Amino acid sequence: MIHALAHIEFNAINLALDAIWRFAAMPEAFYADWLKVAAEEALHFSLLADHLVVLGYAYGEFPAHNSLWDMAEKTASDVLARIALVPRTMEARGLDASPPVRAKLAQAGDLAAAAILDIILRDEIGHVATGNHWFAWLCATRGLDPLSTYAGLARQYQAPALRGPFNIAARKAAGFSEAELLALTA
Repeated sequence: MIHALAHIEFNAINLALDAIWRFAAMPEAFYADWLKVAAEEALHFSLLADHLVVLGYAYGEFPAHNSLWDMAEKTASDVLARIALVPRTMEARGLDASPPVRAKLAQAGDLAAAAILDIILRDEIGHVATGNHWFAWLCATRGLDPLSTYAGLARQYQAPALRGPFNIAARKAAGFSEAELLALTA
């Protein structure tokens, strides 16, 4: 599990840096925001990779999935799709998954890993908030309705279906609107 989490964080570093490199003509703040996200994702990866060493393993010793990067490749040609479906969908799922994973790790006696997940959840709320900010900005700039635009992009790019339980408090803190939360839980 720690290795899988480390791999997710490793992909998240690359996703943030890819957004900086790939999408030209965005406001300067866009690049500063994703550079900050990349730095925090690098911290998360380092914490998890170091913890793997304490457990007697190293990053790269186990297979890992690439669902985050797969979505990045699907959305490589459209910044709106990337922002809608990577930070606001894939990474927001981490907001939902973190509390139960943290509880399992603590119950198993791995309090150090549980503490790392506390740091990750705290920072991921900010990362998803960054995604929400830029999604709203892109929709406003293009004159698009955020709810219908998100639904259309999720269908077009075959985003994973969102299933509960949802961490509503974390999603609210990350800036999801009441309308979005209602659509999520409907």
